[in-house]
Amino acid sequence: MRQKIRKTLKYSIFSIILMIFVALIFPTWTPQIKGENSISMLEQVEINGEGHEVMIRGVDRTNPILIFVHGGPGCSEIPYVRKYQKELEQHFTVVHYDQRGSGKSYHFFEDYSNLTTDVLVDDLIALSGYVSKELNQEKVILIGHSFGTYIGMKAAAKAPDQFQAYIGIGQMANTFHSELESLAYTLEQANQAGNAEDVQKLELVRDSIEQGTGLTPRILVQKYGGAARLINENRDYISGFLLNPEYNGLDMTRFYSGVFGLQDILVREALDQNLPEIVDHLEIPTYFVMGKYDYMTTANAARDYFDVLDAPIKDFIVFNESAHYPQFEEKEKFVKWLNELF
Repeated sequence: MRQKIRKTLKYSIFSIILMIFVALIFPTWTPQIKGENSISMLEQVEINGEGHEVMIRGVDRTNPILIFVHGGPGCSEIPYVRKYQKELEQHFTVVHYDQRGSGKSYHFFEDYSNLTTDVLVDDLIALSGYVSKELNQEKVILIGHSFGTYIGMKAAAKAPDQFQAYIGIGQMANTFHSELESLAYTLEQANQAGNAEDVQKLELVRDSIEQGTGLTPRILVQKYGGAARLINENRDYISGFLLNPEYNGLDMTRFYSGVFGLQDILVREALDQNLPEIVDHLEIPTYFVMGKYDYMTTANAARDYFDVLDAPIKDFIVFNESAHYPQFEEKEKFVKWLNELF
């Protein structure tokens, strides 16, 4: 009997180890889209000498191309974004990519300590050229989200001929002014909730924020509704990592390695060099899309930037039910707006 139990236990342990191993290294893919002219690809593409993970999806590859530039820094949206873009894929060819040092584009033993947004801008411009050539289209529509707007704006200013238009979702602006507003909002919400512990945590970082060297703790901005109102972004990541085929366990390790390795470096750059001081005009149509309750990158700071930004066509769109993710929180409205625009 004991021998039988030992054999069963040994087999169970072996099975668990095997399952963990398979989960870590199973081949990744993105589900197919039906249609003779559809496209659904997920693969590593060499951009400026570095492997970048690129996902392209759409029912018709001749539809206008959207390139999304993820935020974070380091927070790829490939693990979960299919959940929100099924309708978008009907009308556009949708491109997501993991930036250098982020997600599946994080390469172990690579030194990213000197990475700058200028390098990421050049990668984005090169990627746009690659996608345009692959899909036989002259230009793409560039969409930055959150920190991706810092990269996207600089790319749009540097290579306007490659882009049909620029759209900034959760647009970064003067980071100092945005963080002051974020701190005030989060403190007010914590006080109203009677949460003395959170108030104390926020007061501890007040000096660094008022000196322009720190950020309002994102976990508290999330807690009080300044990041998302109609979705749970943390749950989306967890379910994406565990259930979707685009990422495996090893990729999840890459993801968090990139986040922890890059955020301090790149956020520091944004704090030291505010975007309105770098890009004051664009030569292409420009649209800022903001959630009313966004306190990650505040709508008021974005509006101040919008008012002084020079562009041939520009518009400021507010989604009244959303925070930092209007393209997901109000996805039907977002798709309708894009369709009407393009």
